[in-house]
Amino acid sequence: GRVGEDVTAGVRTLNTVPLSLLGKNHPQMVEIRGEIYFPLKEFNAFNDLALKNAEKTFANPRNAAAGSLRQLDPQITAKRALKFYFHSIGEWLGEGKPESHSQLNTLLIDWRIPICPEGGVVTGVAGCLPFYKQLEEKRDGLPYEIDGVVYKVDQFSDREKLGFVARAPRWAMAHKFP
Repeated sequence: GRVGEDVTAGVRTLNTVPLSLLGKNHPQMVEIRGEIYFPLKEFNAFNDLALKNAEKTFANPRNAAAGSLRQLDPQITAKRALKFYFHSIGEWLGEGKPESHSQLNTLLIDWRIPICPEGGVVTGVAGCLPFYKQLEEKRDGLPYEIDGVVYKVDQFSDREKLGFVARAPRWAMAHKFP
């Protein structure tokens, strides 16, 4: 809500976003970042119903998710079956910050924060390319659209050393599918 549009009311309607953290060992404050998406099955059903009712359809799930979040009436957002997956953290105040992204994933699962099941940990470029090819083969069978893989350095201390260029991290890279 600090930058851009305040979509808080709409996000609070998503059943995959807990209104409070479950589990234990919560920090004083944590900023959980993620991706909100429209699963393909629900997106297609939404468009089919819109066509049946002679209403406007969405061109693709990504635009539909963004437009759904921008609705002034959060009940409209709630009817669109959007989902959320964690992708990173921002600020963390207090004790217990994990040393790596993979350790953080384990902690967030305990807190009932949804983690993308397609993620994984590999070592070096030799591990990245087979992972990319495996995900490319699974792509058409996934319940959501993806356009590639994002590789991230796992250890947070290494991320700090690598830093950022402008607004982009040096510790993450997108590898798009053809």
